[in-house]
Amino acid sequence: MKTPYKNIYAVLRLNRFIVLAVVICSSIVALGCILLVIRLHRESMDKAFVVNSEGHVIPLRLVSQNENLEVEALSHLELFHTYFYNIDASNYERNLEKALWLGNSSVDALYRQKKADGVYNRLLQYSLVQKVIRIDSKVDVQKEPYGFKTTTIFEVNRGSITDTYELKTSGKLIHVDRNFPKNPHGLLITDFFENSLRKIENNDKTEVN
Repeated sequence: MKTPYKNIYAVLRLNRFIVLAVVICSSIVALGCILLVIRLHRESMDKAFVVNSEGHVIPLRLVSQNENLEVEALSHLELFHTYFYNIDASNYERNLEKALWLGNSSVDALYRQKKADGVYNRLLQYSLVQKVIRIDSKVDVQKEPYGFKTTTIFEVNRGSITDTYELKTSGKLIHVDRNFPKNPHGLLITDFFENSLRKIENNDKTEVN
Protein backbone atom coordinates (compact mmCIF):
# COMPACT_ATOMS: atom_id res chain seq x y z
CA MET A 1 0.00 0.00 0.00
CA LYS A 2 1.48 3.37 -1.04
CA THR A 3 1.75 6.21 1.45
CA PRO A 4 2.54 9.87 0.85
CA TYR A 5 5.00 9.78 3.72
CA LYS A 6 8.58 8.59 3.41
CA ASN A 7 9.69 5.49 5.16
CA ILE A 8 10.01 6.33 8.86
CA TYR A 9 13.33 4.45 9.13
CA ALA A 10 14.87 6.44 6.32
CA VAL A 11 13.84 9.68 8.04
CA LEU A 12 15.33 8.52 11.34
CA ARG A 13 18.61 7.52 9.66
CA LEU A 14 18.84 10.91 8.00
CA ASN A 15 18.16 12.70 11.30
CA ARG A 16 20.75 10.61 13.09
CA PHE A 17 23.34 11.35 10.40
CA ILE A 18 22.64 15.08 10.64
CA VAL A 19 22.87 15.02 14.46
CA LEU A 20 26.14 13.04 14.41
CA ALA A 21 27.61 15.40 11.80
CA VAL A 22 26.69 18.44 13.87
CA VAL A 23 28.12 16.89 17.06
CA ILE A 24 31.37 15.88 15.34
CA CYS A 25 31.83 19.30 13.73
CA SER A 26 31.07 21.05 17.02
CA SER A 27 33.57 18.84 18.85
CA ILE A 28 36.27 19.56 16.29
CA VAL A 29 35.65 23.29 16.50
CA ALA A 30 35.62 23.22 20.33
CA LEU A 31 38.83 21.17 20.45
CA GLY A 32 40.49 23.56 18.01
CA CYS A 33 39.47 26.54 20.15
CA ILE A 34 40.85 24.88 23.30
CA LEU A 35 44.18 24.11 21.62
CA LEU A 36 44.37 27.68 20.30
CA VAL A 37 43.70 29.14 23.77
CA ILE A 38 46.35 26.87 25.32
CA ARG A 39 48.87 27.92 22.66
CA LEU A 40 48.12 31.61 23.13
CA HIS A 41 48.37 31.22 26.91
CA ARG A 42 51.79 29.55 26.67
CA GLU A 43 53.04 32.21 24.29
CA SER A 44 51.76 35.01 26.52
CA MET A 45 53.41 33.45 29.59
CA ASP A 46 56.73 33.60 27.75
CA LYS A 47 56.42 37.32 27.02
CA ALA A 48 56.33 40.54 28.93
CA PHE A 49 55.35 43.94 27.69
CA VAL A 50 56.69 47.37 28.57
CA VAL A 51 55.67 50.83 27.51
CA ASN A 52 58.48 53.07 26.34
CA SER A 53 58.71 56.82 26.74
CA GLU A 54 56.80 57.33 23.50
CA GLY A 55 53.87 55.20 24.61
CA HIS A 56 54.64 52.20 22.38
CA VAL A 57 54.06 48.69 23.75
CA ILE A 58 57.20 46.58 23.31
CA PRO A 59 57.20 42.75 23.83
CA LEU A 60 60.12 41.29 25.76
CA ARG A 61 61.04 37.62 25.73
CA LEU A 62 61.40 36.03 29.17
CA VAL A 63 63.77 33.18 29.83
CA SER A 64 62.30 29.96 31.22
CA GLN A 65 61.60 30.26 34.93
CA ASN A 66 63.51 27.06 35.65
CA GLU A 67 66.66 28.50 34.07
CA ASN A 68 66.35 31.66 36.13
CA LEU A 69 65.19 30.09 39.39
CA GLU A 70 68.59 29.74 41.07
CA VAL A 71 69.66 33.22 40.00
CA GLU A 72 66.42 34.75 41.28
CA ALA A 73 66.58 32.77 44.52
CA LEU A 74 70.13 33.95 45.25
CA SER A 75 69.18 37.52 44.39
CA HIS A 76 66.12 37.31 46.64
CA LEU A 77 68.22 36.06 49.55
CA GLU A 78 70.84 38.76 49.03
CA LEU A 79 68.14 41.41 48.91
CA PHE A 80 66.50 40.14 52.10
CA HIS A 81 69.71 39.79 54.11
CA THR A 82 70.83 43.25 53.00
CA TYR A 83 67.56 44.84 54.10
CA PHE A 84 67.37 42.89 57.37
CA TYR A 85 70.97 43.27 58.53
CA ASN A 86 72.37 46.36 56.77
CA ILE A 87 70.82 48.87 59.17
CA ASP A 88 71.57 52.00 61.15
CA ALA A 89 69.62 54.56 63.15
CA SER A 90 68.45 56.41 60.03
CA ASN A 91 67.32 53.53 57.81
CA TYR A 92 66.40 50.55 60.01
CA GLU A 93 62.64 51.11 59.95
CA ARG A 94 62.55 51.52 56.17
CA ASN A 95 64.85 48.55 55.53
CA LEU A 96 63.05 46.23 57.92
CA GLU A 97 59.70 47.09 56.34
CA LYS A 98 61.11 46.09 52.96
CA ALA A 99 62.60 42.89 54.41
CA LEU A 100 59.25 41.82 55.87
CA TRP A 101 57.76 41.77 52.38
CA LEU A 102 60.28 39.08 51.41
CA GLY A 103 59.50 36.60 54.19
CA ASN A 104 56.55 35.08 56.02
CA SER A 105 55.62 35.01 59.70
CA SER A 106 58.92 33.36 60.66
CA VAL A 107 60.75 36.53 59.60
CA ASP A 108 58.19 38.71 61.37
CA ALA A 109 58.56 36.62 64.54
CA LEU A 110 62.34 37.10 64.49
CA TYR A 111 61.91 40.83 63.96
CA ARG A 112 59.51 41.07 66.92
CA GLN A 113 61.87 39.06 69.09
CA LYS A 114 64.78 41.37 68.26
CA LYS A 115 62.58 44.38 68.95
CA ALA A 116 61.52 42.96 72.32
CA ASP A 117 65.17 42.26 73.17
CA GLY A 118 66.01 45.92 72.60
CA VAL A 119 68.21 45.39 69.54
CA TYR A 120 66.82 48.37 67.67
CA ASN A 121 66.70 50.58 70.77
CA ARG A 122 70.43 50.02 71.24
CA LEU A 123 70.90 50.88 67.58
CA LEU A 124 69.31 54.26 68.25
CA GLN A 125 70.80 54.82 71.69
CA TYR A 126 74.40 54.22 70.68
CA SER A 127 74.12 55.32 67.01
CA LEU A 128 75.36 51.95 65.85
CA VAL A 129 75.99 51.26 62.17
CA GLN A 130 75.56 47.66 61.06
CA LYS A 131 77.01 47.18 57.57
CA VAL A 132 76.79 43.98 55.50
CA ILE A 133 80.14 43.09 53.92
CA ARG A 134 79.36 39.83 52.14
CA ILE A 135 76.46 37.45 51.58
CA ASP A 136 77.01 33.84 50.44
CA SER A 137 73.99 31.60 49.86
CA LYS A 138 73.42 28.04 48.70
CA VAL A 139 69.98 26.99 47.43
CA ASP A 140 68.62 23.57 46.52
CA VAL A 141 66.27 24.27 43.60
CA GLN A 142 65.43 20.65 42.83
CA LYS A 143 62.13 20.62 44.72
CA GLU A 144 59.86 23.26 46.23
CA PRO A 145 60.07 24.46 48.96
CA TYR A 146 63.69 25.22 48.16
CA GLY A 147 65.99 24.90 51.16
CA PHE A 148 68.77 27.45 51.59
CA LYS A 149 71.71 28.25 53.82
CA THR A 150 73.25 31.72 53.96
CA THR A 151 76.39 33.11 55.54
CA THR A 152 76.36 36.86 56.14
CA ILE A 153 79.45 38.82 57.14
CA PHE A 154 78.70 42.20 58.67
CA GLU A 155 80.42 44.90 60.69
CA VAL A 156 79.09 46.80 63.69
CA ASN A 157 80.59 50.24 64.00
CA ARG A 158 80.51 51.65 67.53
CA GLY A 159 82.37 54.85 66.77
CA SER A 160 86.01 54.15 67.48
CA ILE A 161 85.46 50.39 67.57
CA THR A 162 84.38 48.18 64.67
CA ASP A 163 83.59 44.50 65.24
CA THR A 164 83.04 41.93 62.49
CA TYR A 165 80.55 39.05 62.79
CA GLU A 166 79.64 35.95 60.86
CA LEU A 167 75.95 35.01 60.89
CA LYS A 168 74.63 31.71 59.52
CA THR A 169 70.93 31.51 58.63
CA SER A 170 68.70 28.93 56.98
CA GLY A 171 65.17 28.50 55.73
CA LYS A 172 63.08 27.68 52.68
CA LEU A 173 61.78 29.51 49.64
CA ILE A 174 58.36 29.17 48.04
CA HIS A 175 56.79 30.79 44.99
CA VAL A 176 54.31 33.64 45.41
CA ASP A 177 52.95 36.25 43.02
CA ARG A 178 55.42 38.89 42.00
CA ASN A 179 54.79 42.26 43.59
CA PHE A 180 56.78 45.09 42.07
CA PRO A 181 58.70 46.66 43.70
CA LYS A 182 58.04 45.04 47.08
CA ASN A 183 58.71 41.44 46.02
CA PRO A 184 60.17 41.51 42.52
CA HIS A 185 61.35 37.88 42.44
CA GLY A 186 58.05 36.27 43.39
CA LEU A 187 59.62 34.24 46.21
CA LEU A 188 58.90 34.12 49.94
CA ILE A 189 61.23 33.06 52.76
CA THR A 190 59.70 30.56 55.20
CA ASP A 191 61.04 28.75 58.29
CA PHE A 192 63.71 31.40 58.65
CA PHE A 193 66.17 30.80 61.48
CA GLU A 194 69.42 32.31 62.74
CA ASN A 195 71.58 29.25 63.34
CA SER A 196 74.77 30.80 64.71
CA LEU A 197 76.51 34.12 65.27
CA ARG A 198 80.20 34.47 66.01
CA LYS A 199 82.57 37.37 66.30
CA ILE A 200 85.44 37.27 63.83
CA GLU A 201 88.73 38.00 65.50
CA ASN A 202 91.43 40.14 63.91
CA ASN A 203 93.45 37.15 62.74
CA ASP A 204 90.39 35.83 60.89
CA LYS A 205 89.49 39.08 59.11
CA THR A 206 92.07 38.54 56.38
CA GLU A 207 90.16 35.41 55.30
CA VAL A 208 86.91 37.36 55.22
CA ASN A 209 88.36 40.12 53.05
